[in-house]
Amino acid sequence: MPNIVVSHLTKKYPKAVKETLSDLNFTIANGEFWAIIGPSGCGKSTFLRMLAGLEPISGGTISVDNKVINKLPPQQRKMAMVFQDYALYPHMNVYGNMAFNLKMKKKTKKEIETKIKKAANALGLNDLLNRKPAELSGGQRQRVALGRAMVRDPDFFLMDEPLSNLDAKLRVDMRSLIIKLHHQLKTTTIYVTHDQAEAMTMADRILLLNDGGIQQVGTPFELYNAPVNLFVAQFIGSPSMNILKGKLDSGKFSINQSDLDLSHILPDKLKNYQGSILIGFRPESIKNIQVEKETKNKKISNNLNLQGKLNFIEYLGGHSLLSLDMFGQTIIIQTEKNFSRNNDKNFQISIPNNKLFYFDPKSGKNLSLMEEK
Repeated sequence: MPNIVVSHLTKKYPKAVKETLSDLNFTIANGEFWAIIGPSGCGKSTFLRMLAGLEPISGGTISVDNKVINKLPPQQRKMAMVFQDYALYPHMNVYGNMAFNLKMKKKTKKEIETKIKKAANALGLNDLLNRKPAELSGGQRQRVALGRAMVRDPDFFLMDEPLSNLDAKLRVDMRSLIIKLHHQLKTTTIYVTHDQAEAMTMADRILLLNDGGIQQVGTPFELYNAPVNLFVAQFIGSPSMNILKGKLDSGKFSINQSDLDLSHILPDKLKNYQGSILIGFRPESIKNIQVEKETKNKKISNNLNLQGKLNFIEYLGGHSLLSLDMFGQTIIIQTEKNFSRNNDKNFQISIPNNKLFYFDPKSGKNLSLMEEK
C-alpha cells in the first residue's frame, strides 16, 4: 500500500480572515496508525475531508503513491471514511448497509456475502445482520459503520471522531476493537479525535494541530516526554502539566518574592541562563510527597524540592489529586497516598530533575531541547 505525502497544504474559506490550515507538511507511511488531535476549530476534520476529497484544497498538494490526488473524485481515492454519527441508511438492515457500496460497484452476490461474513465475524455482528439501525445501540451502530468501511478493502481508513457519541465504557471497548482490527488488517489509518487518551493509546504517531498549524508530529512517547513547546506540553497529559512562572539568574530561580537554588539540577545549557522562564512538571511525576513535620523534612538531592499549602483533595479511587498553593500559584499533584482533606499543614514534594521542563515565556519553546549556540 502507498504512502500519503502532504506538502504545503493550505485551506482558506472564501470569506475567512485567516487560513483554516496553513502550510502542512508530513508523510504518513504505509500501515501506520495516525491520530490527529487538537482543540476545537483547529482544522482536524477539515484536513480529513480534504484527504477524502470532500473539501477542495486551497493550496499545496496531497500525494498518494507519488501521484497528486488534489482533484481526484472521492470514489477513486480508495479511502473508506467512518463518521461520528455513523451515517447508516435507516431503511436498510445491517447486511444491506454493509452491502450497499459493494452492490454499487457491481460485485457478485458471492463476493458480497464473503466480504460481509468476514467483517461480521471480526466485528461480532453475525447476530445483528437482519436488524435495522434503530434497533441497535450506539456501539453496535459504530461497529456496523466500521464493517461497511472494511468490506470495501480500502487502502486507507479515515475516521472522524468515531467514538465521541459513545459512553465511557463503550469507548474503551471500541478503542480496543479498532486497535485489534488495525493489527489484523494493517491498513493505514488516519484517526481524528479530540480525546488525547484515544490518541495516546491507539496511534503509532500523533499530529497535534493548533490554530491551523502543526505544533508537533511524533510518537505518543515523544509528545509526552519531549514536547517541543508549552502548548504541546500542556495539551498532552491529564491533568495538565504544572507551570511555575519566575525568573532565572545563573541558577537562582526567583518566584513571588522567594528564591530557590536550582544550580544543582539545571541542565548544562541553562546554567548561565538569565531572564524570565517557565518551569513545568507533570502531576504524576512527583517522586515523594509528605506532610511537613515539626522537625525539618529530608530533602532529596537532584530533585526540585517544593512546599505548598493544601487547597483541596479529589479522591478518584486508585489515586487522588491534590491541589496545592505554591508561591501564589495552583499546583496539581497525583498520588496514591491517602491524606486528610482537613490537613492544614504544608506539604513537601520532590520532582526528579529529569522530569522537569523549561520553557521560554514568549515563544513557548522547550529550552531543554534547543541546541546550545
